[in-house]
Amino acid sequence: MTDRTTASGGALLATSDLHISYEENRDIVRGLRPRTPEDWLIVAGDIGELVADVEWTLGLLKERFAEVVWAPGNHELWTHPSDPVQLRGVERYQRLVELCRGLGVHSPEDPYPVWPGPDGPVRIAPLFVGYDYTFRPPGTATKAQALARAHDTGVVCADEYMLHPDPYPSREAWCRARVAATEERLAALDPAVPTVLANHYPLVRQPTDVLYYPEFAQWCGTTATADWHTRFNVAAVVYGHLHIPRTTHYDGVRFEEVSVGYPREWRRRGGAAPSGLRQILPEAAKR
Repeated sequence: MTDRTTASGGALLATSDLHISYEENRDIVRGLRPRTPEDWLIVAGDIGELVADVEWTLGLLKERFAEVVWAPGNHELWTHPSDPVQLRGVERYQRLVELCRGLGVHSPEDPYPVWPGPDGPVRIAPLFVGYDYTFRPPGTATKAQALARAHDTGVVCADEYMLHPDPYPSREAWCRARVAATEERLAALDPAVPTVLANHYPLVRQPTDVLYYPEFAQWCGTTATADWHTRFNVAAVVYGHLHIPRTTHYDGVRFEEVSVGYPREWRRRGGAAPSGLRQILPEAAKR
């Protein structure tokens, strides 16, 4: 895939956690449309559990948006018993990358595209770094203790049963490999060009502090990425996974949680179905 750039007066938009196995959320996806023909869209993971659903969603969005940038969530990486595609771990991820390439969608394995919009140029870096159980709940010092606490409280992520790390020996080993490879790529970028980092998980621990169940934080990221937003020239960080859409700032860098979430969640937030899109650039305050 080439490093595509086009003259643009559009916006950089983002969404995540579409979970289209729910018909109400599939309807939200059907309604996702650009505001201008030049708009780009970041999809920060958790479209759904089935490869066919990922293909349908990204194909539809690529028909509508000038460019689509995808980062995987944990649900795409599940080997769900209802999915005809029973690939596991790295093979499943590679299948999704090839799917993206066939659709013309940017993935973490391709050159990072440069958005040329009103606040540009800005490089968009879709990431896949996973988690390694280092976001541990208070009072625990090891992965074993953190998992034991989760099982005791009944808060256990389904990843433990459906997200396989093959051929890595563990999910944290896969995470370490992804962190090392991604860090090398980011360090090689031109520091004069700002970057938007898009990852399914937050790159810092702080967003998980508001979780109702602190035991769940261990499935939400890694401390190995805690300084990426300050080490690299980062204009903004886009993430999902927590299903707590909001804007926060850490060390002066804007973090945007852009998830749609499950219907029961977005109904609690306001009743009506969400628009599903968050503008990342240009910043609203500058418009």
